[in-house]
Amino acid sequence: MPRHRIYSISFASVYPHYIAKAEKKGRTKAEVDKIISWLTGYGPDELEAILSDKTDLETFFAKAPHPNPSRAQIKGLICGIRVEEIEDPLMREIRYLDKLIDELAKGKTMEKILREG
Repeated sequence: MPRHRIYSISFASVYPHYIAKAEKKGRTKAEVDKIISWLTGYGPDELEAILSDKTDLETFFAKAPHPNPSRAQIKGLICGIRVEEIEDPLMREIRYLDKLIDELAKGKTMEKILREG
């Protein structure tokens, strides 16, 4: 299977877009960071290291310390594609994060975004 070019993009290059999307809708960087931590298990110091090291997306997800088992509950459309039907495991992880940030920007509560309760 050919390697997607998106996988070699640094997480640091997409992270500001997640922040901007959230802030444009009145949400915060702290909420974005909480979503990233929930999804991957990265803490604040680890996230800062990833951003400064310019870790690529493939490595970011492959080395996630504690991928949340509840991420399989993330369903719905992102870019016209059903997240739960994406076959490529890495692309599915990327789209999980995209979907969560979309939910944040659309005003969902953190409890719903993080699949609590």
